[in-house]
Amino acid sequence: MYRRLFNSQTTAIEILQKAQQDTEEMYMSAPDHNIRLFDSKKPDGDDEK
Repeated sequence: MYRRLFNSQTTAIEILQKAQQDTEEMYMSAPDHNIRLFDSKKPDGDDEK
């Protein structure tokens, strides 16, 4: 029972890691990365100082 659980969890982790690698490769090979920087100020303008 625990072996089956361990194997299923291991398979799930491998699938997630592969998906992350694939999407990172897609991002890096895209012609335009379209990176945007957002202001870190809070919407009400009350920044922590």
